[in-house]
Amino acid sequence: MFKIKSFYYAFKGIADLFSGRHPNAMIHLLAVVTVSTVGIFIGLSAVEWCIIVLCFVLVISLEAVNSSIEYIVDLVSPGYHPLAGKAKDMAAAAVLLAAISTVIIATVIFIPKFINIIQS
Repeated sequence: MFKIKSFYYAFKGIADLFSGRHPNAMIHLLAVVTVSTVGIFIGLSAVEWCIIVLCFVLVISLEAVNSSIEYIVDLVSPGYHPLAGKAKDMAAAAVLLAAISTVIIATVIFIPKFINIIQS
């Protein structure tokens, strides 16, 4: 059954993600703002925007999952445990892989546009 309250909890999670307690989320948000500004300036096509937005959502969503895994691991394993560290490392690896692929995709989209601007 559809519940409006679930949106409240989702927005609460977004607010927590960007509250400043998760510095990497803030870095990703800064990247979103920067890339979006440059994208507006150089005139990305609709398809390019769709690809870039999907990249944004992928990285930020994985950052949210990473943060939630960190919360859970800290709850169930407040002391050091090697498996807790591995769980956190794997979640961070997922974010890093998405961020690296996003940089590659952005490079493929933006470099030809910059070359055209320089040549014209």
